[in-house]
Amino acid sequence: MDFAFVAAGLLLLLMGGGWLVSGAVAVAARLGLSPLVIGVTLVGMGTSAPELLTSLRAAHVGAPDLALGNVVGSNIANILLILGVAAVIAPIAVPRAVWRRDGLVLLAVTLAGALWLGVAAGLGRFGGAVFLAVFAAWMVWQIREGGDDEAVDQALPLGRALALAGVGLAALMLGADLLVRGGTGLARAFGISEAVIGLTVVAVGTSLPELATSVMAARRGRSDLALGNVLGSNVFNLLFILGTTAVYAPLAAAPRFAQVDLPVMAAAVVAMLVVAFGGRIGRWAGAALLVLYGLYLWAVF
Repeated sequence: MDFAFVAAGLLLLLMGGGWLVSGAVAVAARLGLSPLVIGVTLVGMGTSAPELLTSLRAAHVGAPDLALGNVVGSNIANILLILGVAAVIAPIAVPRAVWRRDGLVLLAVTLAGALWLGVAAGLGRFGGAVFLAVFAAWMVWQIREGGDDEAVDQALPLGRALALAGVGLAALMLGADLLVRGGTGLARAFGISEAVIGLTVVAVGTSLPELATSVMAARRGRSDLALGNVLGSNVFNLLFILGTTAVYAPLAAAPRFAQVDLPVMAAAVVAMLVVAFGGRIGRWAGAALLVLYGLYLWAVF
């Protein structure tokens, strides 16, 4: 039954994330927002909705390691797995302005967040409020900085877009509940820690919308949307999801997070910036990111 819960939860998260993203992008496009802003903010936030609802549900049922592992593992998977797959399909262009503006901001947020979580051994309500305040400032800055780019055409009617987003949100809520139930059940049945389940099965599962969105964007030659999706998702995961979850229920972090997973999360961002420094993430660089992710999974287990 736990396997069935996990499978059904992953399916609902994938479908619901896609519906929510489609509806959100349609609404944003009608407001005249640019591709990068849509990718960094609304698409990044929409594809991170599974992580948000899963972490909140995990915190609600008293599984803080699952909640934190979900976010940290998703951020690692976003960089090493999702950008790696997207780059292997089609090289991703990284304009120098994006590298400096969004890449370095992600690095600063990741380093500061990892340091806070490691030193404090978790995140309390005050820390969660600080994370949310920084997220609000980042959102305002993104919209102001990126509002002059070329807008995306979107023919979906507004009413249909809102309905699609609503159905997607409902599917995400149900999927998150099933995934947490199944994930915690499997952890107990096989004697695996909730942190490891969160860092792997739950993290990859809740990252499926990011994977689907980035792969589709790469195949259609929209590398700006694929890159913006990953960068925005990681900032959203760390600041908004952890901030919201900690305000709802303070999170205590197991020692393994400070020893292994938080440093790996920061190192993944550094690796991405290094391979993107030349202005693109090519197929070989994408393959290298995938190898690094495979090594991380091997180390986790």
